[in-house]
Amino acid sequence: MPLSTQQLTFIGISECTCISLSTTSHMPILPNPVNSLDKRHPVKYLYTMPPANRHKPKRAKSSQSDYSVTEFLREFPDDAACLEHLWRTRYSPDGEHAECPKCEQERVFKRYATAQGRQSWTCTGCGHHVHPTAGTIFAKSSTSLRLWFHAMYLMTSTRCGISAKQLERELGVHYKTAWRMFNKIRNELMREDADAEQLSGDVEVDETAWGGKPRGRKLTPSEAAKFREAKTTILGMVERGGRVRLRVIPSRRGPALSRAVRSHVNPSAFLITDDWQAYKPLRGEFLEHRIINHSAGSYVVGDVHTNTIEGFFGNLKTGMRGTYKHVSDKWIQSYLDEYAWRYNERFRGHRSMFKTLLERAAE
Repeated sequence: MPLSTQQLTFIGISECTCISLSTTSHMPILPNPVNSLDKRHPVKYLYTMPPANRHKPKRAKSSQSDYSVTEFLREFPDDAACLEHLWRTRYSPDGEHAECPKCEQERVFKRYATAQGRQSWTCTGCGHHVHPTAGTIFAKSSTSLRLWFHAMYLMTSTRCGISAKQLERELGVHYKTAWRMFNKIRNELMREDADAEQLSGDVEVDETAWGGKPRGRKLTPSEAAKFREAKTTILGMVERGGRVRLRVIPSRRGPALSRAVRSHVNPSAFLITDDWQAYKPLRGEFLEHRIINHSAGSYVVGDVHTNTIEGFFGNLKTGMRGTYKHVSDKWIQSYLDEYAWRYNERFRGHRSMFKTLLERAAE
């Protein structure tokens, strides 16, 4: 039966909005276009906060980090907490009893407030002072321990390095202070021990040049070789699935290269190199010496390749060029030690890497 006016109602999903459309009485009756929506349940929108306490943030389970900056700040909120950590780590596990070098026996130590703000604990028996920062990289530094710890945290949390200029902005210190902090951490905490165990197993060895690219006209092959020889030479040695060693050597030619390989690679290792002539003296000195002929365009033959160390060189150069732009020959070994340390500690997790630096700083 025709109606004079027909109301067609369209119900919105986000809110109940009614739109009325009028039709004349002469128009035929149209099927109801909203029948397909009649059986749908109304959509409920949540205008409340998720069930989490924003005053006590937690690290998400999906996060790859095992030690967030929030957890770091909670564990070391101020300079006093950092000093207490050094005191307990170096001298007093319980925070009260320690061996007094003057009394030559275990005594009770207390920390007293002084006008000088002295960072020390005092023996209650003889009055001898013990300074937790003495003999560490923090000694004779007016920079807050909290800032030192934060710098170590940043160096362990990054994958491509962090510049001293960025640390200056992060901590609000002078650029020279930031550079000195990084230099101390690299040279005293990240340097590999002299008596470290030699590399073993399948060990890939390769060398690369560090420096700029030639500008202007295209160089001839002989000119390009001379330009490459003038740059800093880095020798890389890596265990497959294990550790890496990086050393700056005088030249990629002569006995300097083979001498460095002998000192860092165990004679029982399977040595893998390319066909560079400087590796020839090493033949017969290891359990086996496999060679991949790069000159013939061969890069992988079964499990014989140097892709692991070449991939590391690629990440190293990308990180150093993007972060530091230029590194002088005087300090390049310390930067190499930093990248090698992070690579060797990569399976331990961020928290363990940071704790390792703290342990070495407290030695």
